[in-house]
Formats: sequence, C-alpha cells, structure tokens
Amino acid sequence: MANPKFSFCFLFVVVSYSILIPNCCLGVICSPKQHAALFVFGDSLFDVGNNNYINTTADNQANYSPYGETFFKYPSGRFSDGRVIPDFIAEYAKLPLIQPYLFPGNQRYVDGVNFASAGAGALVETHQGLVIDLKTQLSYFEKVSEVLRQELGDAETTTLLAKAVYLINIGSNDYEIILSGNTSTYTAEKFVDTVVGNITTVIKGIHKTGGRKFGVLNQPAVGCIPLIKALVNGSKDVCVEEASALAKLHNSVLSVELDKLNKELKGFKYSYVDYFNLSFDVINNPLKYGFKEGDVACCGSGSYRGYYSCGGKRVVKDYELCENPSEYVFFDSVHPTERVHQIVSQLIWSGNQSITGPYNLKTLFEE
Repeated sequence: MANPKFSFCFLFVVVSYSILIPNCCLGVICSPKQHAALFVFGDSLFDVGNNNYINTTADNQANYSPYGETFFKYPSGRFSDGRVIPDFIAEYAKLPLIQPYLFPGNQRYVDGVNFASAGAGALVETHQGLVIDLKTQLSYFEKVSEVLRQELGDAETTTLLAKAVYLINIGSNDYEIILSGNTSTYTAEKFVDTVVGNITTVIKGIHKTGGRKFGVLNQPAVGCIPLIKALVNGSKDVCVEEASALAKLHNSVLSVELDKLNKELKGFKYSYVDYFNLSFDVINNPLKYGFKEGDVACCGSGSYRGYYSCGGKRVVKDYELCENPSEYVFFDSVHPTERVHQIVSQLIWSGNQSITGPYNLKTLFEE
C-alpha cells in the first residue's frame, strides 16, 4: 500500500459554506485554475458576512432570523432571504461561493475574496467605526495580493490579478447624510464628486496592484424602496423623485469618470451596470418579472413594511413576515429578495449594452 503521506490528495471542506474545494494535495499550495477569480467590494448589497466579525450594530448585520431562510436555512450575514449578487456571479463564473475576507478559516484567495461590508461607504466618515469603508477594503485587497505573491510567486500572481474580475457596488450609504437633510457643508454636486472621486481612487488602487477588469454598479432607484416611501407622506405607490435625483446625479458622474479611466489606465476594461433602470423596472413592473408585490417588503413593519425592523433586533422590535419571499421584490425595507438578485445577476452576466457596457461580466470573465 502506498504511503498516504505522499500519495493522498483530499477534498477540503469549508463547513460554513458547504463547498468542496478539489485538487489540493497535502503540503502543496494550490495553484489557480484556468478560470478568473472574483474580488468583491461594496456595501450590504454585496456583503456575504464580513460584518458578522466586526463590532457593529444590528442595523449593519443580518446574522439573525429570518435572514437566509430561503437558501442557506440559517442567517449567513447576507441581507436577503438567500443568496446575493456576488453569489450568483460566482456560480455563473464556475467559482465556489466567494468567502468574506474576515471569515475565520483558511482562505482560498486564488478564487477571490469578498471585502464588502454592510453600511459601508466610499467615504471613510460614513458609519465610521462600525463598518469596513471602501479605502480599508482596498487595503485588505493589497494584503491579499501580498499573500498570493508569497504563495504563488510574482509571475503567477500577476497573471491571476490581471485575469480576475473586480465587482464594486458602493455609495448609497454615503448619501444618507444628504437625504436626511443633515448637511449644509456641500452642495449635492460637490458631495457626489467627492463620493465618485473616492470610488475612482480605489479603482486606480486596485489597478496599481494588478487589477484590470472591473464590474461597477451604479446607484439603484433609491426613491422607490419601501424605506423611503414609508418616510415620505403621500408617496403611496409612487417613487420619491428627490431621492432618486441624487442617485441619477451620481450615476451620470460615475459614467463619465469610468470612461476617463478607460482612456487613462493601461489594460483597463469595465462593465458599467445600469442598476438604476434595472431596479426601477423590477420595482414598478413586478408582474413582468413574475412578482406579485413590488411596493411592500416581505419583512418589516409599518407602511409598505418600510420600517427597518426585520428580525426584531433593531430600534423597532415588532415586524411582520410574508409567507413566500419569492413573490416579493424586497425582502426587508431596503434589500431585495434572492429571486431579484438572481434575475439582476443574469442580466449583469449576459445582458446587452442597454444594461451593461461596454462589456458584460461574462465577456470580462472569458477574456
């Protein structure tokens, strides 16, 4: 019988995620496969559990029931009843679920890693001390790149980072201060320039470290979410234009800046995802996408179940929960259901240029 010390290869099981990672032999560092890795930056739309491991508030966590009830059957830290956009993109790219960076276990960085943090913004000041802001997420990525260089060597790491796709969604939390009317320091235009400027600075930082291919979501139709509708009297079944106007301004500036980066940065390729019009259409035409309810959240309380009370761990403790989240566009007063994430992800992955351009994510992963 052969000595197992030299001949045994094993399937390493990451129990929390129930993922089997093949072809790693004892004592040998796994090399990246032919597929491209996925590195994720952002806020609660993309957070897959990083905030489970930081000192923050219940507002910025989803590690309690009923979050996760549909797919994982336990609260994984995702702000949904199940999977979120990065999970589906990983599936389409034939990757395992991408782990949160702070997950306390062995990290398989050759597949990528997720740095997103619920409540985070492009500005360091946004929920400071309670989240992992975008600048810190960049610093974590830089640490990961160093680990990869130590394990794989410079040449292989350079190839891995250049082939990888960097998925980014950030900004909504930064605009809370404007929407709440708590600032007179900046005009809306100046504030948007600052937020987008921080995003482009981080993209440049990723590029400097070796990244080349980027998927960037613009701001959603903020004025259409149950939370905003519940806060504004007389807005029944009508989106709040003032809130969406700020998102539109952000999106127009972001689009221009990405086009500039495309001209300035060597090898830069990007997918600019029109999440605003995607979200607007799904919310306001739910039947078109197979949903019964686009205005009222599945989980919450008050008008539209728009109070951010899902799970009863936040300021408002009472909440209602629908029977079938897949019939709803929103799971809680802010965040979509898994089924919406799946529909949006499919469009991000293989949609035409009216949805994502100049490339879709499928093209970026395959190039």
